[in-house]
Amino acid sequence: MPFFPTDIRKAPYASPLGAMTLAATDRGLAGVWFDGQRHMPDIATWPLRPDDPILRRAARALDAYFAGDADAFAGLPLDLGSGTAFQQQVWHALLSIAHGERSTYAGLSHALGRPTAMRAVGAAVGRNPLSIVVPCHRVLGADGSLTGYAGGLPRKASLLQLESADSEAMAT
Repeated sequence: MPFFPTDIRKAPYASPLGAMTLAATDRGLAGVWFDGQRHMPDIATWPLRPDDPILRRAARALDAYFAGDADAFAGLPLDLGSGTAFQQQVWHALLSIAHGERSTYAGLSHALGRPTAMRAVGAAVGRNPLSIVVPCHRVLGADGSLTGYAGGLPRKASLLQLESADSEAMAT
């Protein structure tokens, strides 16, 4: 069960792929979830603070991302403290997968120096609290297939398509 500090607050975000909830602490953005996605914490008691500077900055970054800005999240402060030490290690590894690039669960396991931990890595990827910003959607099955995404496979496919189109446009 994730631990979120008492200073957490939330705001809604209307993405092109559906309603989302953003959450922040004093340290940074702590959550980006599609409403109703798997592994979303109970946010009912978190105060609604749409004017929070971190949440407003995150919303602008998401707007830029959906408009095709590959560097939309650069400099955005993140708070990945809600997970275990292993989960945090995996989430930080996800940040190294560049826009338009892909990895696999096996690739992440090897990069972390734990080549036999593919299932554990997969479980940690699935519990990533910062959808899109920490790019768990860039992780594919060993055969390149779309596998697992807490926000749903159609959204994962849409995110990958958006990033592929952005990468192709940058190459021309």
